[in-house]
Amino acid sequence: MNTEYHRPIPIVTYTLIALCVLAFVLDTNQLLPTPQAYALYLPANPNFQTWQYLSSMFMHGSWMHLGFNMLALWMFGRNLESLWGSTRFLIFYLLCGLGAGYIYNIINTYQFNELATQFQNLGLNSTDLTRILEEGLYPANLAGLTNQLVGEYYSFYHTPTVGASGAIYGILAAYAFCFPNHKLVFIFIPYPIAAKYFVPVLFLIDLLSGVTGFSIFGDGIAHFAHVGGAIVGTLLILVFGRGSKR
Repeated sequence: MNTEYHRPIPIVTYTLIALCVLAFVLDTNQLLPTPQAYALYLPANPNFQTWQYLSSMFMHGSWMHLGFNMLALWMFGRNLESLWGSTRFLIFYLLCGLGAGYIYNIINTYQFNELATQFQNLGLNSTDLTRILEEGLYPANLAGLTNQLVGEYYSFYHTPTVGASGAIYGILAAYAFCFPNHKLVFIFIPYPIAAKYFVPVLFLIDLLSGVTGFSIFGDGIAHFAHVGGAIVGTLLILVFGRGSKR
């Protein structure tokens, strides 16, 4: 009798990767109708739709963005899918991505509203705020009103978020719980580090980057989406456990 164990094909992991690649190819070739409808906008923006919390998870801004996310999904997702089964893995992945987007928008909305209040305290009215958002114009020579603050306000409103990174960080958090002693190699530190140390350090780097605005990974990264995904993933593991489907 052949008792060799055959590891099941991680069909959900491969399907998610295929969908992200397909969405990127369609987007870059301008084959998607109303492409602005799929990225995640701030709720104050008229382009915002609730389905964007889901659709934005499959959109990416560049080949590098897509490549890093899909590599991480392939490396860590297939192990978790093998451990949990496809259904639980898919639900976990989607919940992490949705939660990451929601947390990210909550934080961005708070910062956006704080800037609006700051501008009003400087003497701007609602018409001035609307003009900043629609035309990028603001009163000159107003003490305390800087190009940087106006740029941040404008960016919060107009810049959409895309990517599977929030869901990926949830997967990373789960991986650290389920395979704590597996060794990982960070791109800038070519030395194997156990997942139980690697993932928390990566989480802290993203948290500090989001709070301080200084990022070692470059500009245009939704650090709080990463943090949100890791938080949701951790909470799900703590509530439902990390054990095998078996």
